[in-house]
Amino acid sequence: MSAAQGRAVSRRAQYLAALGIDLWTTRSDRPPPDVKPAPDLWGALQSEVSVCRRCALCESRTQTVFGVGDKAADVLVVGEAPGAEEDRQGEPFVGRAGQLLNSMLRALGRERQSVYIANILKCRPPGNRDPSAAEVASCLPYLQRQIELLSPRLVLVVGRIAAQSLLATDAPVGRLRGHLHRYGAQRIPLVVTYHPAYLLRSPGEKRRAWADLKAARAELARAAVGS
Repeated sequence: MSAAQGRAVSRRAQYLAALGIDLWTTRSDRPPPDVKPAPDLWGALQSEVSVCRRCALCESRTQTVFGVGDKAADVLVVGEAPGAEEDRQGEPFVGRAGQLLNSMLRALGRERQSVYIANILKCRPPGNRDPSAAEVASCLPYLQRQIELLSPRLVLVVGRIAAQSLLATDAPVGRLRGHLHRYGAQRIPLVVTYHPAYLLRSPGEKRRAWADLKAARAELARAAVGS
């Protein structure tokens, strides 16, 4: 309908209303009575996380760090927990580790804004200590729900804590990387590599991280062909 037609219809409706005549419309002009807007599941989950008090980390946090990125992304990056700067900014992987992660993502063929990035924990452990088993157990269901909502083609896990938590193992990163894992009932391909912060401390391991990223990129290519 053109703008002129729309104005004509509006004037007609005004004239009929002034005359006390009901304006009848065809069934196709009326919205179905049972159609309701889809709930914002992401927003509801983020609101739930923002007020979470499942563990004592809620007492020391500045804010929760829910996650960031494209909610229709085919790649999910999972890290360990927010650090001091992430706690201040409310966004995962900022600072030097975040810059290195951005470079790693470009090696994967993705830009930061085209993936989704989240952590095992949504609150910063004091002093950047390792999360406790109880803290992981309390917070992991939030990440699991994010994975269900996102349904990515690939999960890239960076670092020991994240890998052990998602794969329910105590194996070191050195044994977990170099293999294609599967996550959950959907059997989502999962690749483990080193955490960017570790690579900054141990640049000699970047060669192995590059091999992991090439494997992840190859898996994404296979998934794209299969779809």
